[in-house]
Amino acid sequence: MSPNHMVTEPADTVTPLSPAATARSLPLDEKVRLLTGAGTWTLHSLPELGLRTITVSDGPIGVRGGDDTSSLPSAQLPAPSATAATWDPEIQRRIGTLMASEARRKGVDVVLAPVVNLQRTPVGGRHFECLSEDPTLAANLAVAFVESIQAAGVAACIKHFIANESETERTEYIARIDERTLREVYLAPFEAVVEAGVWTLMAAYNGLAVGGVEATSTEHEVLLTDILRTEWGFDGVVVSDWLATKTTDAPANAGLDLVMPGPLGPWGDALVDAVHAGRVSEAAIDEHVERIVTLAARVGALSGTPGLVEPAPAGDFPAPDSPEVRGLLTELAARSTVVLRNEGGVLPLDLPAGASVALIGPNAVKPFTQGGGSAFVTPPLVADPLAALVEALPGASVTLHRGGTAEATAPLVPLDRLSTPAGEPGLLVELLGDDDGVLEQFAVTDPARIWFPVQRTDAARVRLVAELELPGAGRHEIEIAPVGAHRVLVDGELVGESERRVGAEVVLDSSYANPPSLTAVIDTDETRSVTIAAELQIVDAESYGRFVRVHLRSRTPGRSVSEEIDDAVAAAASSDLAIVVIGTNSETESEGWDRPNLALPGRQNELVRRVVAANPRTVVVVNAGAPVILPWLDEAPAVLWWWLPGQEAGTSLAAVLTGAIEPSGRLPWTLPVDEADVPVPNGLPVGGYLDYIEGIHVGHRGWDRLARTPAREFGFGLGYTSWQYEALSVAPADAGAHAEASVTVSNVGGRDGREVVQVYLEGPDDGIERPVRWLAGSAVVDAAAGASVTVTIPIPRRAFEIWDLERGDWSLPRGEYRVRVGRSSRDLRLEAVLQVHP
Repeated sequence: MSPNHMVTEPADTVTPLSPAATARSLPLDEKVRLLTGAGTWTLHSLPELGLRTITVSDGPIGVRGGDDTSSLPSAQLPAPSATAATWDPEIQRRIGTLMASEARRKGVDVVLAPVVNLQRTPVGGRHFECLSEDPTLAANLAVAFVESIQAAGVAACIKHFIANESETERTEYIARIDERTLREVYLAPFEAVVEAGVWTLMAAYNGLAVGGVEATSTEHEVLLTDILRTEWGFDGVVVSDWLATKTTDAPANAGLDLVMPGPLGPWGDALVDAVHAGRVSEAAIDEHVERIVTLAARVGALSGTPGLVEPAPAGDFPAPDSPEVRGLLTELAARSTVVLRNEGGVLPLDLPAGASVALIGPNAVKPFTQGGGSAFVTPPLVADPLAALVEALPGASVTLHRGGTAEATAPLVPLDRLSTPAGEPGLLVELLGDDDGVLEQFAVTDPARIWFPVQRTDAARVRLVAELELPGAGRHEIEIAPVGAHRVLVDGELVGESERRVGAEVVLDSSYANPPSLTAVIDTDETRSVTIAAELQIVDAESYGRFVRVHLRSRTPGRSVSEEIDDAVAAAASSDLAIVVIGTNSETESEGWDRPNLALPGRQNELVRRVVAANPRTVVVVNAGAPVILPWLDEAPAVLWWWLPGQEAGTSLAAVLTGAIEPSGRLPWTLPVDEADVPVPNGLPVGGYLDYIEGIHVGHRGWDRLARTPAREFGFGLGYTSWQYEALSVAPADAGAHAEASVTVSNVGGRDGREVVQVYLEGPDDGIERPVRWLAGSAVVDAAAGASVTVTIPIPRRAFEIWDLERGDWSLPRGEYRVRVGRSSRDLRLEAVLQVHP
């Protein structure tokens, strides 16, 4: 049995109390102890009451696991922006089921997912981690995921509450959003998921100015108590984002239940003192404890209350490299893929026997499968595009050509080029005391991203020494990227030094994952070694522990980017088909920083244009989670948006190209032609404030309001067949929907296919500010070639309502609404008129 599903005493020896009775029965210091984590990923147990440890884990690209299981491989899903492109709640339910299985295999009770913050600006660093720029689509998909994962007894934690749409100064800024926009746009997905019964919710780092209150999210009583608990009836646990809680009294009074990570933090003894001093009531503490005990009961962590699902041995769940998991992940990535262009029927591929295929591009060699930051998981494998295509095209000859690197930094140094001064593999590590004496030494044999904890409290800093082999004559570039204060020498020459010490902020802003590099250039006439010596700060990251981190990279002599592009173009010209895989990389898309622009890194645009010019049968595959500018989009014969596809990168790409699985994705955001057209070009705070000046006109609504033409609009996607919209009828409905749209569509192409039927509303001319049009609902339908299908799509009352500022409540304006149905926000095929009466 998984360690996290074990209890200290047999269940029949413990008589469980109700959550409220449990809370009241404990001494104050025990109550308060439960309100801060026991570690980075765990909550405190209370064996005498049958309460075992609850373990939480990052999502939403996969379940990393807790401290004991994070080293085990995890199923690596396509990024949420990818699976959102299916527009399919049923697929989200299947993802929820898989994530629950992964969680229980790894002893996890709470998965920190989904992210329902909106993709307000395309440069947002966590854009790939969010579902959509549209609140309705994000809400519909998130509800399906939450209902599914929690049906299996694993808690979802919806995040980040709220206005956490920017990574720049994310722990400091105050978001200023007018109340109508807050209600109709940014709170909407959270409200829908709370109504669906989510068990936990994460308060964000940033603050919010609303309702006359300006406070951080962990201290915002209007948000956490007035709206979340009183108005919406949320009965779950509110947990702080990691290290987001900075004070004692205000969060406890505002409605925060759990401070993470632990065991440090601003509560503990300070909160006990606050209760004794009367600044925080013990009744408030009891409510916090009651909610944590309720969560324990729901996930089966309380003896005698097994939750929804009995604990099971970890071996009962499929491994992430099992055929069933791999098959599902392949399907998810393939179904998410969006066909942006397909002139002349290039796709799906129909190659003659013996055809030659040139597979080109930096992302064909090294696919970018997941974005950086807390969503990161280690998969059991990453399916190689070349191997997958060779298998899928048995009669073809497939060759691989990088066409130059797109990464600014050098490759990580492999272990076989590093040795200690004694000649052993790896690097020598010396822990130094205050007097510079060596306290301890050992070798690190996984040196690429050197990151190791330092348990000894008497260690003041660390010295690293290694011999780095420089293979071959020519110019070698050595990049050393330390985190924090440092002094670095190469062959005795000082490369760089700094006395700037850092702390937990490098974890919060993710700069530890992408530290700036010091570069040494070595010219040599032969293979030889150089000595790298570095003295490094031990970073004290509070509850994250004390650690050392440094990256070691090296660029060896070789062909230039220009030469590699020339080679790739020549290969394309001599082949029957060229497939160019380009996109972003770990330097581009990550938690912790926003992108400076929407450009493809490196010289990839040049590579695409030259390959397209050399071969009229070229397929371009875009491997990116967030929008990038594609200046050649309407020049290439075929273009696919492949997203960040997860571990089944190669298998999903082969399935899409051959047509084994139709790429039926539709864009969940808007793809710009030019950065200057983007309605919200950035999320940069000014003077500590981030103003949401676009109001309710977020995403595609902003494009419509400004009458700008994107490269591809919200909801766009061609698929592999053609659709005709035949009929639309709209009528009042029962069962909670204000209206229903009945839509008949026909598959008039030559292949079976999947369509996403989209319903938009346009409001009456009554002087109320509204979007030009807004998404009201959608449905996914399958139809065989030549077949028709009719689908009924509910349009909920809330789709017609606005937030009345004077009444402080929802209002349903009467009038004539146009119901428009089509394939995207701008490809609208049918319309009807609906009279709405309050």
